[in-house]
Amino acid sequence: MANDPYKTLGVQRSASPEEIQKAYRRLARQYHPDKNPDDASAKKKFQDVQSAFDILRDPEKRQRYDQFGDAFEQVGAEPGGQRWTYSTGPQTYPFDLNDMFGGAGAGEAPGGFAEVFKQFRRGGGARRAAQPARGADLKHEFTIPFSTAVLGGEAALSIRRARGKTETIQLKVPAGLDDGKRIRLRGQGEPGQAGAPPGDILVTVRVSPHPHFRRTGKRLDVRVPVTLAEAALGAKVDVPTPQGTISLRVPPGTSSGARLRIKGHGVKPRDGEPGDLFAEIQIVLPDDLSDQERQQLADVANVHPQNPRAELRW
Repeated sequence: MANDPYKTLGVQRSASPEEIQKAYRRLARQYHPDKNPDDASAKKKFQDVQSAFDILRDPEKRQRYDQFGDAFEQVGAEPGGQRWTYSTGPQTYPFDLNDMFGGAGAGEAPGGFAEVFKQFRRGGGARRAAQPARGADLKHEFTIPFSTAVLGGEAALSIRRARGKTETIQLKVPAGLDDGKRIRLRGQGEPGQAGAPPGDILVTVRVSPHPHFRRTGKRLDVRVPVTLAEAALGAKVDVPTPQGTISLRVPPGTSSGARLRIKGHGVKPRDGEPGDLFAEIQIVLPDDLSDQERQQLADVANVHPQNPRAELRW
């Protein structure tokens, strides 16, 4: 690790998981490549933020970083218990944190490395007991654009491996992917020991919000601004959809807030029927109405008295 993950995310070492998550999302939005397409420094900061979050979101990695600092990547937990391994090259040495930090038995001096060395002097029993371990899984959180989640596509995923090596992987995003969905890339995690299988990469996908569209499952909602004349007289207006722009018929006398259903133009998953798109009409009045024009609108309202808030309740 070249950078302190706490400093990269701008949080205290005592920060809660919620504070770390909040800081990550703020910085990921700020430096996301989609917002800074030609800024190499922003891309580098985005990768640093992703790497820092990958460490601090994982309780085990965070504990090891807090304990060992930059050398934490050389230390890994063995499956099934609180034993750890320290790598010095091709050989991995198991040890117990309780031995290292004051867990000696009665009559023994604190400090566990002496006991480890005793085991080696007895004939290397600790080495013989260590079994080839499957490679570690890598956990990653990745943000994709709203349109990619709906239509599918590819995204470049930057992965930081052990010893600080960074690798870019092309991630295939299926159409209709939901926010928070986890994708497993089998066999692309850390390599195993002594011929053991490699681990996986577990990618939790987050979806950026869209400025105009909202999504609920396969349903899409969009607000469609129309003029007062279009709403009163009726009109055909162009509406963008994931499948392309369509011509939407607005019936005469349509009120603001009315929802018009456009069948089959919502989210179309990889398997299954597509959802629907609901266009919510939003009447936009001119900004420069004259006093005479305002009075004309008032005269129309007086001819057709109504109470649109009659059913409004707490």
